[in-house]
Amino acid sequence: MQFPTMISLIAPLAVCAVAFAASNVPPRSAPARNDEKMPVGSIAKKDWGEVGGKAVHLWTLRNGKGMEAQITDYGTILVSLKVADATSTFADVVLGRPSAQDYVERTQYFGCTVGRCANRIAGGKFTIDGKEYTIATNNGPNHLHGGIQGFDKVVWNGDAMMTASGPSVTFTYRSKDGEEGYPGNVDTKVVYTLNQMNELVVNMSATTDAPTVVNLAHHTYWNLAGHGSGDILGHMLQIPAKSYTPVDATLIPTGEIAPVANTPLDFTIMKTVGQDFAKLPASEGNPGGYDHNFVLDQSPKNDGMWLSAILHEPKSGRTMEVWSNQAGIQFYTGNFLDGVPGKDGAVYAKNGALCLETQAFPDSINKQGKPGWTNVILKPGATYTHKMIFRFSANISPNSGASNKPK
Repeated sequence: MQFPTMISLIAPLAVCAVAFAASNVPPRSAPARNDEKMPVGSIAKKDWGEVGGKAVHLWTLRNGKGMEAQITDYGTILVSLKVADATSTFADVVLGRPSAQDYVERTQYFGCTVGRCANRIAGGKFTIDGKEYTIATNNGPNHLHGGIQGFDKVVWNGDAMMTASGPSVTFTYRSKDGEEGYPGNVDTKVVYTLNQMNELVVNMSATTDAPTVVNLAHHTYWNLAGHGSGDILGHMLQIPAKSYTPVDATLIPTGEIAPVANTPLDFTIMKTVGQDFAKLPASEGNPGGYDHNFVLDQSPKNDGMWLSAILHEPKSGRTMEVWSNQAGIQFYTGNFLDGVPGKDGAVYAKNGALCLETQAFPDSINKQGKPGWTNVILKPGATYTHKMIFRFSANISPNSGASNKPK
């Protein structure tokens, strides 16, 4: 399907112009003046169990338009996100588990912050300033998402407040020198804000007292029809990326940056997730489907960020734009979901959701100096920043099979 025919589906999103024309990018919301009233919204906090002897809480953020986010200080996990469809009916669009203890028993990285280093590091080894470090291997021969007990499996400190943009919760965590084999003490902050533009804004930052690797990512599994509603192969996706990073049999990048043209990875024009799925079949140790890092074009840009993906679910009319300041985005189609028990009695089967993880490129620490590859070494005195916006709207296409009439 050619992108021009999709304009009617996502008309409220002015950014969705042909060729991602930067001149059509809507302005970002301006900060509130001192004489403006604080936005309508609310924050609630409740006890949500205990992990490792530490109390765990569930924070609920609501904006003035009915959108609601629930986040726990265990792994800074986005547990629930309720978003309206084109009939103003709300549904939870993220996969999750019923309780904190369920996340401990099996997470699948649902909704969490992964770190210190998201994605894979080859062989669990890297070198900084001539010194080799060995870190935990938890994905075959490789290191994945921070190791055996990464940032997703610790209890963070949480603190919430109403801001000029809307309800917000801030989580902090100190990763001590030697944790999972990484050097240096790292102080990390993750801030979730739910604003009045129906945007979930996520800001991550980190500092260190010794050179180390930092590459954080947000790992929500999305299904815009509602969690537990079936597979996501009918979702429509566009990724403004003309290139990707090919991988070997263990999903470690080869170091090449290759064009997506004439491959199943070409999402430069919006198409259904399932359109080229058969071209990515299962093989030994690989269930098939998408699990690839795309090299973002970084256009259009706005306020230091760029459009990173557009996801649309035709029947509900829900659309999500992803904006970030990161060079890459990992597109993953839930290939390893195998009947995971979820919230509200749901069971999550293969391809029951997808992930769009903005990030530095996988195994970048072992590709330093290669043209086009990202730098993931954080040094004392510098601050790592990763900014994301998940922007939601809803509009029904006449051909989507759903009613245009509000209830």
